[in-house]
Amino acid sequence: MNKNDTLRQIWLAAVLLTRLPLPHLPANAFARGANAVWAYPLVGAGVGLAGMAAAQVALALGLPQLGAAALGLAAMMLMTGAMHEDGLADLFDGFWGGFTPERRLEIMRDSQIGTYGVLALIGVFTLRLSAVAALLDQNPLALVAAAALSRAMMPLVMAALPNARRDGLSRSVGRPEGTTVTISLAIALVVALLCLGAVGVTALLVALAVSAGVAALARAKIGGQTGDVLGATQQLGEAAVLLTCTALL
Repeated sequence: MNKNDTLRQIWLAAVLLTRLPLPHLPANAFARGANAVWAYPLVGAGVGLAGMAAAQVALALGLPQLGAAALGLAAMMLMTGAMHEDGLADLFDGFWGGFTPERRLEIMRDSQIGTYGVLALIGVFTLRLSAVAALLDQNPLALVAAAALSRAMMPLVMAALPNARRDGLSRSVGRPEGTTVTISLAIALVVALLCLGAVGVTALLVALAVSAGVAALARAKIGGQTGDVLGATQQLGEAAVLLTCTALL
């Protein structure tokens, strides 16, 4: 892979995972989306850096840590269009609101949010918020590590499970090869080690355990993965890594 291909794949990963006003890619670029998943943790690190910077600016302006943490998370959601949060809510609504795989998938596609989705969003956001507020004193770079590690779990689930739908964003991206997934995990580990030191290894193991749990649940509930499953994997993985960092740093 030459330099132009590498930059194009990072660009494609950023287009897929954020809502930044990036220049448009040609339509045929998205047909090779599975080749770009190795860059997901790099995009995640960028999102985490933006969140950390927003929180640090808020602290410098005299805001309390909880408010600064909220603004940091808000900056991250602004960059991603809250797509992962949307996936988390859809997964909880569908998995616990339907009694058959078909009905669960139908609910997950519905744009309306239900009680399970609301509670999931409140619960996971509260965990992330409390952890980030604590980490602003301990090690704000943990936000970068968590954002990178959690996005490295998405290609892993994509490779481990078949698509549960015949359409949708996840299916259009495709199923990544093992080498691509391994590169993604390696990049995430390097980011975690640079940000967290030895704790980065534990953080990776926690993220792997969470993604394995989500994948097992998705296989049992709908027989595979969707974009909502990937979004929920990211959100739950990020929350778990942040909480691990608050305990160990």
